[in-house]
Amino acid sequence: MDEPDVGLFGPDSVTWRVHADPATLVGGMRALLVQALNPVAMAAVAQYDNFRDDPWGRFRRTSDYLTTTTFGDRASAEAAAARVRALHRRVHGVDPVTGRSYRADDPDLLLWVHAVEVESFLVAYRRYAWPLSDDDADRYVAEMVRAAELVGLARDDVPATVADLADYLASVPLALTPAARDGMRLVFAPPMPLPARPLWALLGAAAVAILPPRARSLYGLPWAPLATPVVRAGVGTLLRIVNAALPPPPPVRAAFARARSAA
Repeated sequence: MDEPDVGLFGPDSVTWRVHADPATLVGGMRALLVQALNPVAMAAVAQYDNFRDDPWGRFRRTSDYLTTTTFGDRASAEAAAARVRALHRRVHGVDPVTGRSYRADDPDLLLWVHAVEVESFLVAYRRYAWPLSDDDADRYVAEMVRAAELVGLARDDVPATVADLADYLASVPLALTPAARDGMRLVFAPPMPLPARPLWALLGAAAVAILPPRARSLYGLPWAPLATPVVRAGVGTLLRIVNAALPPPPPVRAAFARARSAA
């Protein structure tokens, strides 16, 4: 009998552990805020993406891609990545702020998006979910090189340790453009029913708490260090309740069921 397909990572990976936790929501918010501070990357989003008109659709598509490439079987992960690569090939233009031309399949832009996402999920998990040893953090960064390869990056060009990831991110110049400011407003205040806004505001505060200091400074977001433990305790408790009360999404449950059948 053929062995069950547990995808690119599998149940023993740190990636499954991190991406199955709802702290990825805070990590995703952080990633969007930091990614937007690369003017060329944000120009591509502003000119081609309908995030202003349909922010929830954008969030959902990103979440679906992450879930499929993490927990789907290999064929599903590769098919999702092929669709993204095809879309990237059609996205090109000129950044009105810097005057630089761009292509969404430019390795520099792909690496930026990948690196910010990996760091953001890692930081959010460590801050709001569970402890993670330095060795496991390095394992996560190394495992996620596979995700970078899916979108067309060469393995040797992608940071594979926490230290290398930090060095790369520190080397990229950031700037606040009008498009980035618009993106920040949408991340913090997407259209939603009034009763849901306080909860979203708490998650937004959690994202601000783990932003790199230079990103907070560029956005002009004040942050009192004394607020950090309060936000950490509140969001950590909330996410643990979510973990206990709500079942994982169907693709995640299906992945764990395949893994159990393989044991």
